[in-house]
Amino acid sequence: MPRCRRGGPPWWEPRFQEAGFRLTMPRQAILEVLSNTEEHPSAEEIYLAVQKIYPNIGLTTVYRTLELLVDMGLVFKFDFGDKRARYELSQGPTSKKHHHHLVCTNCGRIIDYTDFIDEEKELLRRTEAGLSEKYNFKITDHLIQFYGLCDECRG
Repeated sequence: MPRCRRGGPPWWEPRFQEAGFRLTMPRQAILEVLSNTEEHPSAEEIYLAVQKIYPNIGLTTVYRTLELLVDMGLVFKFDFGDKRARYELSQGPTSKKHHHHLVCTNCGRIIDYTDFIDEEKELLRRTEAGLSEKYNFKITDHLIQFYGLCDECRG
């Protein structure tokens, strides 16, 4: 089983123990595939990548495992409008910081947007505070996706 940089178990292993689940080889393989990509792969793309590590895995197992990982909060599931669910590892010692997505409606390119300016951070903080107060709702996270045309499709 892969180890983190300090030689300990992968960051997600304790989450399985806390939730009362076993970290099976298919689950481990899927998490490894997601931890080694900058893309937002579909279940089918994850399946093809996992087959190289764990050839006995079935597509149904990949779908079931992804749903479990989403329910556990280890993986984010996105709908970018291409009629395919896309997945991304949610956290960990090597994860990117919080980001939003820019989605090209022509070619489907997805850009992770992380370089927020102070005005954006303040707007989001005020929006979350206002919504929390208005609806008596504790916001723990948010997801923002912007749709439009990338530079290549505009040119």
